[in-house]
Amino acid sequence: MLFDLWSEIVRQRAGEPALWDLAAGRRWSFRDLAQSVGKSGPFASPMAHPQGNGAEFILTVLKAWRAGAVVCPLEPDQAPPPIPQPPDGCKHLKLTSATSGAARMIAFTDEQLAADALNIVQTMGLRPDWPNLGAISMAHSYGFSNLVLPLLLHGIPLILAPSALPEMVRQATSGRASLTLAGVPALWRAWHEARAIPANVMLAISAGAPLTLGLEQAVHKACGLKIHNFYGSSECGGIAYDGATTPRAEEGLVGRAMRHVDLALTDEGCLQVRGGAVGETYWPVADESLGHGCFQTSDLAELRDGDLHLRGRIGDLINVAGRKVSPGAVEQVLRGHPAVKECLVFGAPDAQGERTDRIVACVVANGHGLADAEPLRQFLLRRLPAWQMPRDWWFVDSLTANNRGKISRAEWRQRYAARKE
Repeated sequence: MLFDLWSEIVRQRAGEPALWDLAAGRRWSFRDLAQSVGKSGPFASPMAHPQGNGAEFILTVLKAWRAGAVVCPLEPDQAPPPIPQPPDGCKHLKLTSATSGAARMIAFTDEQLAADALNIVQTMGLRPDWPNLGAISMAHSYGFSNLVLPLLLHGIPLILAPSALPEMVRQATSGRASLTLAGVPALWRAWHEARAIPANVMLAISAGAPLTLGLEQAVHKACGLKIHNFYGSSECGGIAYDGATTPRAEEGLVGRAMRHVDLALTDEGCLQVRGGAVGETYWPVADESLGHGCFQTSDLAELRDGDLHLRGRIGDLINVAGRKVSPGAVEQVLRGHPAVKECLVFGAPDAQGERTDRIVACVVANGHGLADAEPLRQFLLRRLPAWQMPRDWWFVDSLTANNRGKISRAEWRQRYAARKE
């Protein structure tokens, strides 16, 4: 099915520019890509592992589609995991980002991938005359659905930058009329601080991790560019999108449901996603949270007048003497202090109390001369109940994100435990 859709794109746009690989100094039209695939020999393996950030990733996907092989994208240095043949009809495997636990595999049919691409193109308004600049990993669900599938299934041209460094982004966009730029918050911050956000970016998208209000507002003030917050999951593709033209007023707001996506809440307040893009199953071990067109997330949410507001993950809630604290709520208030550049809040076992946690705040100061945590404590006490105050404060130089742009609470909790030991 997917190769047939690709073949129709080639028929419609044969001589038009399709792909630029700036590191290799090469350019392909849609016809060129089709001919490159046609000249290749038979695809011998039942499993394809496209890797890297160059044109070979795209060509590997097309060769696999033509041969009916299963596609399982990997990061550049990632070894292929041992994978049993997926269920009948499943032609794509995604690895989850392991933000809230161990990485898992998700199986998709061709129809489910095509549905996600259609939802994204229609909801975001991706356009052939606004090529995508590829500065994020194509192996991640976000990059595959926002860069690879729009190119191959909808004819949205793709420019592959040599890297996501600010100077490389500047060079990649030089001389081009209009572009779409998808990034993660860590990249948007780096581009903003280096004053490297190109003036010819017509559509700016951020996903992979929460986009802070401060960063969104700073970019809009500096260059008049609205960063559109995009919320999705590996299990179901795009979920919600902030299509407004001005910055959000509330950090928890992530937008409205994507086209053809239905949202609901469980009795616990967790978000439930239904639609044609929801994955078939976890693989090789199924789970009742995913299947039959429905994905049960662990994200606590509110639906208000069509807007989706996230309130943290149910597994991230901190138990303070029987009362639950959302770390995201504390972070949102803490970021309002002028001395806080970034922060991360999580719970850690309290040695003084059984079955209770202590709240830990990791803080990156922004150079306002913050000597200790007392100003932050006083700031929070005026805005939050005392029982929601962090007990431990940990000042760090940066909150390092992983290669998918995510900051893992579980990982930082482990670092905190090792530091205490």
